[in-house]
Amino acid sequence: MSSVVVLDNGGGLIKAGYGGERDPSTIIPNCLYRPLSSKKFLHPTPTTEEDLTSAAVRRPIDRGYLINPDLQRDIWNHLFSNLLHINPSNSSLLLTEPLFSLPSIERATDELVFEDFGFNSLFISDPPKLVHLYEASRRPYGRRGNDNFFRCTYVLPDGVTHTKGFVKDPDEAKKYLTVDDGAYLETRKDMDRTEIMDRKKVDLTKNEFDLTNERFLVPEMIFHPADLGMNQAGLAECIVRAVNSCHPLLHPLLYQSIILTGGSTLFPRFAERLEMELRPLVPDDYQVKITTQEDPILGVWRGGSLLASSPDFEAMCVTKAEYEELGSARCRRRFFH
Repeated sequence: MSSVVVLDNGGGLIKAGYGGERDPSTIIPNCLYRPLSSKKFLHPTPTTEEDLTSAAVRRPIDRGYLINPDLQRDIWNHLFSNLLHINPSNSSLLLTEPLFSLPSIERATDELVFEDFGFNSLFISDPPKLVHLYEASRRPYGRRGNDNFFRCTYVLPDGVTHTKGFVKDPDEAKKYLTVDDGAYLETRKDMDRTEIMDRKKVDLTKNEFDLTNERFLVPEMIFHPADLGMNQAGLAECIVRAVNSCHPLLHPLLYQSIILTGGSTLFPRFAERLEMELRPLVPDDYQVKITTQEDPILGVWRGGSLLASSPDFEAMCVTKAEYEELGSARCRRRFFH
């Protein structure tokens, strides 16, 4: 049986390893960077100590979606050859991809997997499904030996909503930050824009915040963006909209099954504030239960590793032969329907 490579291909970090393992084998920035002292772009490694905020950075993914397949090919080639030391033609790939990608992005991804690297089979999953699968496996009723357990998660397309959340562009972010933080960004115009904001977010997750709204900065962008002049709903409103888009019989179950994942959920007392914001919007006779993860950054990868260890995982995949015969669009119907 071929090995299964699990690849959580994020816009900031790539988490990569093998199915059945608890943790990924390697975590690297999903980019190429050029230090001030160099004339060429380099591949980051797990031990890279270079401060990317002071380097020129090229990224293949923007806001979760693949925008530069050629650059992603270069990064994956380094990952598979030099870090994982695998032969893709003898391996299967479980790859994460955001919901509702454009068909052109899906085709570009499939071409990378099957034509450029030659993997023998592919399974695409959306991150929320993998997080739910991983969390379900940790509960008493999650039985990994039961094949039905691996089929228990699926997407409700009508119940998917999106919020901009954390602002990546410093020029846009400055109008939402305090004077001190605006000055912090102003003095770093020559640094990588995405890296600056990611570093700022990490700094903020390590500090305590007052839930009464003073100097909330980035969390306010998530919970009350309208108060900052951003034309979008906050996180609690998005949850309510998503639930209301589903069948009414599912509403009580969905409000009891909220799982937090991703780096932004590491803000101090994030779950406490979400429950405080959400409770007045939910009918009184519904229970609201919010589950936090022990490591919200690795939850997606661990769910993928769990799924890849299923005895019938290979049967869920699209093979290279099927892709060559039917094409990208026909094959992808298997993943999300």
